[in-house]
Amino acid sequence: MPKSKADAEASSHLDLMIEMTSDFAQSQDVEATLRLGLERVASRLGAEAASLFLLEPDSGELVCHACIGPTEVVGLRLAPGRGIVWRTVDLDMPQLVRDTRHDPDFTGAIDAATGFVTRSILCAPMSFRGQKLGAIELFNKQGGAAFTQADAQLLRALSMSSALALINTRLVTAAAEQEGLKRELVLASEIQRAMLPPPQAPASPIHGINLPARGVSGDFYEILPLADGSIAFAIGDVSGKGMNASLLMTKTASLFRCLAKREDGPGRILAAIDSELQETGLAGMFVTMVAGILDPKTGRVVLANAGHEPPLVRGRDGFRAIEDGMPPLGIAPDLFADGCPESVVELDGGALYLFTDGLTEVRTKDGAMLGSDGAKSLLDAFAAMPAAERLAAVVRSLDGVGSLRDDVTLLVVEDRRLAAKGAFERSYAARPETLGEIRATVARVAGELGCPADMAQDMVLAVDEACQNIIRHAYKGGEGDIVLHLDREDDLLVIRLMDFAPPVEVAKIKPRSLDEVRPGGLGTHLMRSVMDQVDFLAPPAGIGNLLQMVKRISP
Repeated sequence: MPKSKADAEASSHLDLMIEMTSDFAQSQDVEATLRLGLERVASRLGAEAASLFLLEPDSGELVCHACIGPTEVVGLRLAPGRGIVWRTVDLDMPQLVRDTRHDPDFTGAIDAATGFVTRSILCAPMSFRGQKLGAIELFNKQGGAAFTQADAQLLRALSMSSALALINTRLVTAAAEQEGLKRELVLASEIQRAMLPPPQAPASPIHGINLPARGVSGDFYEILPLADGSIAFAIGDVSGKGMNASLLMTKTASLFRCLAKREDGPGRILAAIDSELQETGLAGMFVTMVAGILDPKTGRVVLANAGHEPPLVRGRDGFRAIEDGMPPLGIAPDLFADGCPESVVELDGGALYLFTDGLTEVRTKDGAMLGSDGAKSLLDAFAAMPAAERLAAVVRSLDGVGSLRDDVTLLVVEDRRLAAKGAFERSYAARPETLGEIRATVARVAGELGCPADMAQDMVLAVDEACQNIIRHAYKGGEGDIVLHLDREDDLLVIRLMDFAPPVEVAKIKPRSLDEVRPGGLGTHLMRSVMDQVDFLAPPAGIGNLLQMVKRISP
């Protein structure tokens, strides 16, 4: 059966909509596609001229992006509320003006400027589900006739199709840009990580670690051996986040590496960096930074602080903070004109810790900040570990504290000449296959700490049973770590086992009677029978459980 004229027109209109949608989907040039679509619409409806206006979010104006006809008006800007185009957008309805002489919103200003005579107008909004994008405006139907309601219905359908295609094109473009930005951030992160010092040898007196909260970090640290045998080091935190902070971090770290080799002392280094930042720094950004120089032969450290967290010295009597300092770098010209004051620290067998505020500002699960006391507790918990493992353990424990909202960077400077001997601390994977290594370690270290061989074997049994309980019950067979600590305090051997699993209910951990022949509970009985004391201690923030076992060593 032959198609009617109406069916043929409907089919032709549908083909046009499909073609325009396909053009938008395949095009890499939105502007060119808009013009091609406008040409097809104008041709189909027999218009002498046509314009396509898009709404500009920043200015709130309608801007002409494509036009067809004798007059070039691309770039024309229409302020809100002016003319028939704005009426179309505001009402979100097609506007059919058969005779422009009788429409109060027709100004004729463009006709007067170009010589074009506008007799009739058909304008339809480009919108989809309330999202207004602009409008398509047609001028003067060819042959002198006026546009019809049928024309208005078709233009409305075509404009809606164009709006949807434009929305999809913008979404695809935005997604591509976002993906490109992600790739750039990954590359920036890789470059930034490559700029940090490499892992230091175990015997090095200085070690550092950086944990970015985002892909790129505003934190940095530096370790730089100098020609005279001393070691320069620094830790810093750039204000703000993202790429700008990363760029300023990179610049500041590069300045330190250059200036540390030629400036005399950390105070002069910070003053020189401040001078450079004043000339070329990013407006509104600043850097908090501590610079220092360690003499490994004497254990003496010279420090200078520009607005950074006070460093902590851990000695025989606990922690003390080095409070001296200046405001951050890059805040005001001439602030460091007289240099930056320096502090002298004698490590005397202790350790100096430097860290960014990402550590103290970690939010615990109850919403409170970890704070300085919480940071000290964590540093104390792993104090007997080798330096690099110690920093890694502190950072790992932050996963159990709460949310990490800022970059975390830690640096430790030790006096290797007088470092405390005897205490042992090491981290092991909480897996059955590592129990053999743990047993061998306990036997060896207990012997080194003065335990008779038969007593050392008792220690091995108690630790082995405790570790099995951690693997089976605390971690429930999942992934995790066990930190083993052994030390001698006078005639007492102290063993501590730390894990990062959810806290156990201590009240439920009770040995059962040996008369009950059934599984479970015998391990606790064994530990208590061979040790003089077995207690669960209150762990530092970030540690799940802390078990302490004590045995008096017989003379």
